[in-house]
Amino acid sequence: MDGDLGDFLRSRRGRIQPADVGLTAHGRRRVPGLRREEVAQLAGVSVDYYIRLEQGRGPSVSDAVLDAIARVLRLDETEHAYLRTVARPRPRPRRPRAPAQRVRPGLRLLLDTIDRAPAFIFGRRMDVLAWNALADALNGFSALSPAERNVPRQVFLEGPGRDCYPEWEAVAAETVAYLRLDAARCPSDAELCALVGELSVKSEDFRRLWADHQVKEKTHGVKRMNHPVVGELVLPYETLALPGDPDQLMVVYTPEPGSESADRLSLLASWSTPTEPSRPAG
Repeated sequence: MDGDLGDFLRSRRGRIQPADVGLTAHGRRRVPGLRREEVAQLAGVSVDYYIRLEQGRGPSVSDAVLDAIARVLRLDETEHAYLRTVARPRPRPRRPRAPAQRVRPGLRLLLDTIDRAPAFIFGRRMDVLAWNALADALNGFSALSPAERNVPRQVFLEGPGRDCYPEWEAVAAETVAYLRLDAARCPSDAELCALVGELSVKSEDFRRLWADHQVKEKTHGVKRMNHPVVGELVLPYETLALPGDPDQLMVVYTPEPGSESADRLSLLASWSTPTEPSRPAG
């Protein structure tokens, strides 16, 4: 998306203080963090070159320069990879609508064999594509329209939101940080651009978090949820990349066996009306 490189660099140099990199601050600073000329000096490039890079009008930038800037701005591995992506985007032909995302039959069967833990697959734009019976009991995917089966929309617009997540702010930040990565990987995705636009218009929280320019892979963690039937759940989760389907991830909640949350999930499973698992999102 236009301006991503400059916005990202400005946000990252804004969080680095001169003393953090061995510089002495001189004079009054109008904005927090490092100045552009300081980043250029520490990275070993000319000030003009760095300014043009931050303004998105520089030449093709080398790995060495990007590595130097990443070092100065203290980027982590995910941020470093994101910098390379937005500095050298690979435009794809813009199409009115991308082909529907599909989950191959073998993955649906795999989901269905996981009967003691909620599991689901999401794809581009964090659209939920398939799920098992316990994930449906937990999240109610089968009761939603295809458009509603989207994680950002559920967090910011259509879902129970803050009532569902005791740590809503962390969930919201994680969601936006992953959506940022998705946008960088496919900047010409018209549906993703429309989603970001819709969320920006309708949610002040989304606008604030999007402007913060955080980026983060979805790998593992712990999600706390308030379920209307069984109450509070503490659910560790693992996210698995699917070989052969680089745009799809499987999320599996893994509560500790014998824990209160595991017992509550078992209770939820016994109370739930059986539904057809792994139903596609369209």
